Amino acid sequence: MDINRQQKAPIYEALEEFKKRRVVPFDVPGHKRGRGNPELVQLLGQKCVELDVNSMKPLDNLCHPVSVIREAEELTADAFGAENAFLMVGGTTSAVQAMILSTCKAGDKIILPRNVHKSALNALVLCGAVPVYVNPEMNAKLGISLGMEIDQVARAIEDNPDAKAVLVNNPTYYGICSDLRAIVKLAHSRGIKVLTDEAHGTHLYFGENLPVCGMAAGADMSAISMHKSGGSLTQSSILLTGKAVKADHVRQIINLTQTTSASYLLLSSLDISRRNLALRGRESFARVAKMAEYARNEINSIGGYYAYGRDLVNGTSIYDYDVTKLSVYTLDIGLAGIEVYDLLRDEYDIQIEFGDICNILAYISIGDRIQDIERLVGALQDIKRLYSRDRTGLLSGEYINPEVAVSPQKAFYAEKKSLSIKDSVGCISGEFVMCYPPGIPILAPGERITKEIAEYILYAKEKGCSMQGTEDPAVEYLQVLA
Repeated sequence: MDINRQQKAPIYEALEEFKKRRVVPFDVPGHKRGRGNPELVQLLGQKCVELDVNSMKPLDNLCHPVSVIREAEELTADAFGAENAFLMVGGTTSAVQAMILSTCKAGDKIILPRNVHKSALNALVLCGAVPVYVNPEMNAKLGISLGMEIDQVARAIEDNPDAKAVLVNNPTYYGICSDLRAIVKLAHSRGIKVLTDEAHGTHLYFGENLPVCGMAAGADMSAISMHKSGGSLTQSSILLTGKAVKADHVRQIINLTQTTSASYLLLSSLDISRRNLALRGRESFARVAKMAEYARNEINSIGGYYAYGRDLVNGTSIYDYDVTKLSVYTLDIGLAGIEVYDLLRDEYDIQIEFGDICNILAYISIGDRIQDIERLVGALQDIKRLYSRDRTGLLSGEYINPEVAVSPQKAFYAEKKSLSIKDSVGCISGEFVMCYPPGIPILAPGERITKEIAEYILYAKEKGCSMQGTEDPAVEYLQVLA
């Protein structure tokens, strides 16, 4: 990485120069630097709306960058150790889908764990690729799925030598990492590309003593949520590619679905955040890891909670662990994770990332302070004292192995009928059902609805999980294949 070059922020600098020129706008957006919408100015501030501009020659164009955006992407590739980088304004959803759509076409096989984000399965609906699931082991106590074991990946490749790609979560939402280097070596030996969903792994590129990042492990493509742990604005992300990937083809694929009216607020936030991480990321993420470890120790000292970390590592299904993730098991105090999540928000004004059936996740990043950690720990201590109860009757488990009956694309576009959740048992789902966050489907199009899955959906609803994916807003009925 060229530190001297990394001090530049070409998109941000071009915007600042543009602002000085006081250009009269006869283009979009129609608010005309905020003059047409004073309430928007009041909400966002004058500087923000003045920088909400359209693509023009001095500011380049994200669909076909030739100047400042091109330079920003080159700086991003350099900072992340990639051959090429693409700035994404459709979130990491767009980046994950671009990875899959540029690697797989209709009928192609892709090897992936079933606990992927819905964006990956949506990509299969769009392109018609066929999933070959490596069903990871479960941690029976924590109720979470673990990493992809190298032996499982080897068997999947042996059974499907014509597969085009292997997709790996690095890390999972809960911080668990697979042996990425070994998976890359194995897949490449068979001519198969490796794609990494690093929505929760931006910091792996800049931290010390953290799990290996996708590009360093030799992955072909990596989708990065810069807005999660990297500090950019929500919805801004990055797609990285290695030497064996044809970048021009990837750009064409991205342009199939990405907006032609890219937000310069998002683009400049990526530019500034990349510069910040390149110059200060190592020290910033060392502080993040230290805060997370401190919080983990403090929460475990309360009793009843289990804030897990590197103690889980077993060298196979949990090859490594991202210590910046503060995942906490709550069932031993008699409360589901989603119940603790709700209490923290409603009673203590603390918003954490998510709660599922067994766990909560507090996202620690470069913007956190030690006093915030202390407040979280104090609230958890209070919740245990005031609300803990017997855990009898609480379900355990975040993931149920599915039976894939037909491809996601075929099921999504098939003729369907609507049935109540209880009556849908035995049928094939034509839609997604998931708790969001984290957005990992309980049920995906093409999967058979079992009694266990139906009961889990109803239980998650009852506990207060935010359910998404169904045509029915109330999630009382499911669309199944007719």
